[in-house]
Amino acid sequence: MTGATGFVGSAVCSALASEGWVVRAAVRTNVSPTSGEVVGVGHIGSTTQWGGALKDVDVVVHLAARVHVMQDSSNDPLTDFRDVNTLGTARLARAAAAAGAQRFVFMSSIKVNGEATEVRPFAESDAARPEDPYAVSKWEAEKMLWEISERTGLQVVVIRPPLIYGPGVKGNLARLLRLVDKGMPLPFANCGNRRSLLSLDNLVGFVGLSLQHPRAAGETFLVCDGEDVSTAEIVRYLAAGMKKKCRLFPVPRGLLGKAMVASGQGALWQRLWGSLQIDSAKARQRLEWSPTQQLPEAMFKLGAAYRQSRWR
Repeated sequence: MTGATGFVGSAVCSALASEGWVVRAAVRTNVSPTSGEVVGVGHIGSTTQWGGALKDVDVVVHLAARVHVMQDSSNDPLTDFRDVNTLGTARLARAAAAAGAQRFVFMSSIKVNGEATEVRPFAESDAARPEDPYAVSKWEAEKMLWEISERTGLQVVVIRPPLIYGPGVKGNLARLLRLVDKGMPLPFANCGNRRSLLSLDNLVGFVGLSLQHPRAAGETFLVCDGEDVSTAEIVRYLAAGMKKKCRLFPVPRGLLGKAMVASGQGALWQRLWGSLQIDSAKARQRLEWSPTQQLPEAMFKLGAAYRQSRWR
């Protein structure tokens, strides 16, 4: 497994180990995951040497990536994303096939489908419309994986999750947690957007299923909790979990949008006020998968966990 020390990877490692899997973590540094064997591979890219990490491995779970950030300081973001996310993924898949691995589970992103939905939720059959370098690199990685699969017989499973949340989450949701914790009034009272999310527990369960289900091989899956929420509802759930008063006030949507775009925060505006919905019917029907955790409960628990530990 790659990315074993990250937010998602550490949870997947623990869950698989508890189910009896022998987990080997391929890590960039000397930081060890919570359980399993550890092999150092250094930087993940087009020249990574994977031999020792892949010996006697049946299934590869590839979670490591150069992640999307709101303000990227790279002079050439697309090249940097491609080196890790596209060429690094292809390098690992070829090495896995050569080493005799049977299946390759790849964590992609819903951003491959696009940034927003307006008419209906995204589905696996929709054309890819990646808009930023991160999404482009993930889409290109997917295409290379299917080519490698066709040539080698390696079973590929692609997962495209939306925003993943749970204790320890970083990024915009962590910032929102901090604002709610401080009792800051937030301008979302009249925000009627709809967004699909995925709890960490539900994702971990789906990854475990995708490792061994015979009908997962050769497929792409869009996976979510199954209940879409507005930004206002997210704040209410988090505040309830924190035992904080929910302080929301309305603002004219167009006025706030123009102000945020003018100040260079257009992407953040889209995430807070735009809609992005997923249809996860394929995962439910083909693999008979269902979320073990409901969104209101998971969001409440996230708020409660933040109240106890207040991670940064």
